[in-house]
Amino acid sequence: MRFTLSWLKEHLATDASLDDIVERMTMTGLEVEGVEDAGAKLAPFTVARIISAAKHPNADKLQVCQVETKLGTLEIVCGAPNARAGLVTAFAPIGTYIPGSGITLEPKPVRGVVSNGMLCSGAELELDTDADGILELDPELKVGTPLADALHLNDPVIDIEVTPNRPDWLGVHGIARDLAAAGLGKVTTKPVLPVPGRFPSPVKVMIENTEACPMFSGRYIRGVKNGPSPAWLQTRLRAVGLRPRNILVDITNFISLDRSRPLHVYDASKLKGAIHARLGREGESFKALDGNVYDVTPAMCVIADDEKVLGLGGIMGGEESGCSEATTDVFLESAYFDATRTHATGRATGIVSDAQYRFARGVDSGFVVTGLELATRMILDLCGGEASEVVVAGEEPAPPKTITFDPDRVHALAGIDVKPTRVRAILKDLGFETSAEGQSSKKLIVQPPTWRRDVEGSADLVEEVARIEGFDKMPALAPPRAAGFRAPPASVGESRTRIGRRAAASLGYNEAITWSFTPRAHAQAFGGGSEEMLVSNPIASDLDCMRPSSLPNLLTAAQRNADRGFDDARLFEAGPAYRDTTETGQIRTIAAAWLARPPRHWRAAPQPDIFDVKRDLMIVLEAIGAPVASLQTSNDVPSHWRPGRAGALRLGNKPVAIFGEIHPRALKAIGVEAPALAFEIFVDALPQPRAKGGRSKPPLEKLDLQPLSRDFAFIVDDAVAAADVVRAAIGADKALISDVSLFDVYRGERMQPGKKSLAIEVTLQPREKTLTDADIEAVSAKVVSAVMKATGGTLRG
Repeated sequence: MRFTLSWLKEHLATDASLDDIVERMTMTGLEVEGVEDAGAKLAPFTVARIISAAKHPNADKLQVCQVETKLGTLEIVCGAPNARAGLVTAFAPIGTYIPGSGITLEPKPVRGVVSNGMLCSGAELELDTDADGILELDPELKVGTPLADALHLNDPVIDIEVTPNRPDWLGVHGIARDLAAAGLGKVTTKPVLPVPGRFPSPVKVMIENTEACPMFSGRYIRGVKNGPSPAWLQTRLRAVGLRPRNILVDITNFISLDRSRPLHVYDASKLKGAIHARLGREGESFKALDGNVYDVTPAMCVIADDEKVLGLGGIMGGEESGCSEATTDVFLESAYFDATRTHATGRATGIVSDAQYRFARGVDSGFVVTGLELATRMILDLCGGEASEVVVAGEEPAPPKTITFDPDRVHALAGIDVKPTRVRAILKDLGFETSAEGQSSKKLIVQPPTWRRDVEGSADLVEEVARIEGFDKMPALAPPRAAGFRAPPASVGESRTRIGRRAAASLGYNEAITWSFTPRAHAQAFGGGSEEMLVSNPIASDLDCMRPSSLPNLLTAAQRNADRGFDDARLFEAGPAYRDTTETGQIRTIAAAWLARPPRHWRAAPQPDIFDVKRDLMIVLEAIGAPVASLQTSNDVPSHWRPGRAGALRLGNKPVAIFGEIHPRALKAIGVEAPALAFEIFVDALPQPRAKGGRSKPPLEKLDLQPLSRDFAFIVDDAVAAADVVRAAIGADKALISDVSLFDVYRGERMQPGKKSLAIEVTLQPREKTLTDADIEAVSAKVVSAVMKATGGTLRG
């Protein structure tokens, strides 16, 4: 929402400076995006008069002009077709920066003739899009007058961001009302007087669906003279970024900005019969004022006559019934459209008009006919003509419900002391009607105004009082808590997630936070994408499904980094994944992804593989307290993992984590180049930690005896997993065996078909005494027996 300071002061009598006004807006909840001073940008430009204009000796489309400027008479080369003797226009001297073209003027010859400055168009000054001719200013202006003064642009423009619940702030009058309530001045808006109708309206209005359009009013005005708007109106619209069209259109735009009351004007000669507010019908379409053709659906509210669709209610009118300078009879519309349907229609059509922006937030339902009267008076004053009686269909929506309010709630909720009389005064200044609940009660019965349908309870009224008093007066205190209150401790899953994030970051992974949504095609590539997981109202068309895993989002993020030159992005995310809509369907995961591309360097490490990502996984699992020694490795992985290059870690039949290489087919489906490594931990699948008598970690054990190791090689079936051999060996004697590691796998001509050799190193750690040969032989026999029993293998000779 943009408006000028002088525009605001037409509704607010105040002596406050611009800085004070901006500060008070902020304190009352209005977010000021910025303040623009066009006068500063136009400071180098002044008014000049062309004395004579002669054809350029070396160019057919150029003229050499003698121009009277504040610097004296100068010779200036100009290519504008409207350059002529006597024209008053805008002049830029040498050295001036031209904002519209991005150049700084220099005294260079133009086809052999030096131009000592420039005569400027509206486009070159960023005042208009018209670049065909130079500005034509009031011939009464004095040469040398600053251009900002001549165009009345020395008026600061304030740009505010309006929250969706405050449509009244989309009108300058609404902003002035809040500032006056905050003590910055007095509202001076003139009351709207009804315009007497001179004749019955020949155009009738009918509502066929009161849910889409509860109320529709209009009136016929005949004998108008359309054309360019007066200078003050054009100046005001240009200052806030709107291009003037003609008087009729400019009046509707002005009232929309001034009172947040969208209107529409039809050329009455183009209407056929009555005007109907109804739902659309299949097969209907219309050409809108933006030049595009839109198809109409039964979910949309349309305005139509007896033959055709005239426009979308609350969105945009049609080109066929629009006004031109030849228009003499008009029908003026002021209606109230359902906010939800208007918002949905805007999204469906992609139209974001000023009317749609306001109606989708809910305009003042009590200003429908009043807004019509205001627009009628402006049309009669500026275009002439005479107006018919007002015609109304439907009824004004019921006002907001009354609220029983205790003024003491202000202190209870906001922490500031405000006297009850002050509370009533603030609410009155904001347009709320108050009355005592009873003679002995201090509670109030509050009636919110029709422009504040967002106020529904006493907490909303407390907010109104607090923001007018000033949010800066609210104490910075923590909310009171009940006696003995303690914040609930973090759950085991939350603690493990927090520790896992730290562990992954310490390994060099960068944390990412991605959407919980993903394109359905991506979800399907990673085992999800069912109908029940589709989002009914997605925030974007390509985020239409709940993610079954964090991996597709992490991989696409890594690919975006790779596309920008960061080939080795290693990303992780701790967040939810969604399997189904049941209570257990949302799971807590820690996932990491890594595009397996080594840097291009002669000393670069070899390309990372499954064992690199498994190493990282095991470090994170150990950090979060997973029973690493008890985990079983399996090659049974989902289809989006690459067979033979991915594995799962399980506790019994429950998968705890999956790691390895992503299947190229899944990567292609999400637009990621292979290869890619990843791991995913299912935090909730880990068992609860056992109580340890108050100790979180075992005591540090001091070992004085040196460990020793023994090597074993076993011949086993090719299908036997190395992890089974390691697990059996480490369980042979848990008191002495501290570690078992695989160091060789052999398949060759000395092996029978279907067999392989697995060599392991077993580390023995004595604790009480040095081991004798007999002790070592006894432990070795236990290892051989345990492995042979678990795998069916034999000791290799």
